[in-house]
Amino acid sequence: MSPRHQLLRSLAIYREMPWRFALVAGLFVLINLGLVWQQWLIGQALNDVSAGLAVVRHADGSLDGQVAWRWFWLIAAVALGRAVLQYAAAVGSLLLGQALLTRLRERILEQVLRLHLGYHWQHGMGEMITRTTRDADKVRDALISFWRQVVETPLSVLATVGLLAWYDPMLALGPLLLTVLGLAIFVMQTERLVTLDRAVGAAYDRVNQDLAEGIGAVRVIKSFGLQAQRIDGFAAQVQVFSGHARQALAYASSRIPLPQAVVALGHVWVLVYGAQLVAQGRIGVGELVAALLIVTTLVFRIEGIGRVMQTFADARASAGRIWQLLDAPPQIVGGPLSTPAGPLGLRLERVSVAAPGGGQAILRDCSLAIEPGEVVALVGATGTGKSLLASLLPRLTDADSGRVLLGNDQDGWREVRTLDLGDLRRRVHVLAQETFLFADSLAANLRLSAPQASDEELLNALQRAAAEDILERLPQGLNSPLGDRGVTLSGGQRQRLCLARALLAAPDLLCLDDATSALDTLSERRVLDNLRKRRREGQAPTLLLISSRLSTLQLADRVLLLDNGRIVDSGSHAQLLQRNPTYRDLLGIEHG
Repeated sequence: MSPRHQLLRSLAIYREMPWRFALVAGLFVLINLGLVWQQWLIGQALNDVSAGLAVVRHADGSLDGQVAWRWFWLIAAVALGRAVLQYAAAVGSLLLGQALLTRLRERILEQVLRLHLGYHWQHGMGEMITRTTRDADKVRDALISFWRQVVETPLSVLATVGLLAWYDPMLALGPLLLTVLGLAIFVMQTERLVTLDRAVGAAYDRVNQDLAEGIGAVRVIKSFGLQAQRIDGFAAQVQVFSGHARQALAYASSRIPLPQAVVALGHVWVLVYGAQLVAQGRIGVGELVAALLIVTTLVFRIEGIGRVMQTFADARASAGRIWQLLDAPPQIVGGPLSTPAGPLGLRLERVSVAAPGGGQAILRDCSLAIEPGEVVALVGATGTGKSLLASLLPRLTDADSGRVLLGNDQDGWREVRTLDLGDLRRRVHVLAQETFLFADSLAANLRLSAPQASDEELLNALQRAAAEDILERLPQGLNSPLGDRGVTLSGGQRQRLCLARALLAAPDLLCLDDATSALDTLSERRVLDNLRKRRREGQAPTLLLISSRLSTLQLADRVLLLDNGRIVDSGSHAQLLQRNPTYRDLLGIEHG
């Protein structure tokens, strides 16, 4: 679909606020009709002045200005009424624009959160930010300018041409033809403006991406002393963006005055032809002055159209990018079924998954079985697909072939593609090595997984994650702000808080993907002891532990060895240590 149609699709959002839309549109109609009425009144008043009727001298020498005062108060009342309507329309347009922008951004955010991880890897954070900020603002500006483009301008042209035609049809013909010619020139120029704005938008994406990476990787940049290099790189991206923006501005500034000049020739036509009509007595001086005022209003309106057309050209490119995002089909869609009741086990049956972007397969005919309540460790070399396997459980990624099953023998097993996503992700959690904490309080971060949790439950989750000492160091306790991404905490502290958040959700299947890698030995032992204790009490979830640490592997009932995309061995830690050289090499243990 062309960008023009995609911009028109954005207008459909107004259907969600019909009464507000109709009210503002009605105000603009009244404003334009009032302007024509005001100009007609001025012409009539000037006719009375030129005929000597506005102010009459009586025989005693006194002046009677009743007619003049009547015209004055009538014209002033119309002008005041238009001013009030213009203020109301301006406020209404502002409120309508903000409501539209809010709904547009909500849809973008909803779609961003719905799309699969592969889309994010392909397009990057900078592009998502641009769609939500710059592109959404441009579409909002265009749809607010919609009033001037679609309501005010046609009304103004029709009213102007209609009033001129009332005076004399030929008097209206010249301004009408010149206006049509000017608008045609505007339309021909918009395609080039759209092309230029696409280049500006792409450059802006790269600026946002570079900025997001610079902020997110500030520790790495400082550690390697890359400040100057990153600043130079960012400055180069900004320079490219500025070059494209200057090119677009230069084109608009040099081309838009041409159609404005064409429309302004209407003054010449009205003045020359109107003077002949006055000389012939077919219209009065007042009508000629009113006609000139009307054409002046038309010229100003066309000058406004120049700015509006540029806004529309920019917005067409932005709308194209926004709808490209909104139209992207989510590849992971929930099914109609709920997860089986009771404890959850896991089965993979000949599962194969390729690298994002359609690269080489990472998992190849991978099969495994984990019974409900079992604690299983998964071991493999770097890059063998352990984290990819973990992402299959809550359907952050889908298998290219094979089946991923959840359930138990009593209640049955169900393929994850048939399960409701909300229900699936409520009962299956994957805690990755990479931590993320929001710039909010400790309590708010913990309650993300259990919004109704009491303070006592929060404290209990912190204790199970061996994180109660973090609470003691925070000045405001549970209400302490953690800063952007938990910047005030160490890596191990962030991991423990994320683990507490996962445990608070009480999932039935929990996968810890190197989620204790930043913990010291003592903290890790406490976490594992707490998990053992919950298991003895029958309250622990089914656990899949992805780790190469001995202390973690010794907790497991079984250890699975992942190699070359398949599970190549399974057994206890002692059994694999005894019989499998690959396993010993991964742990760095010599066979004794």
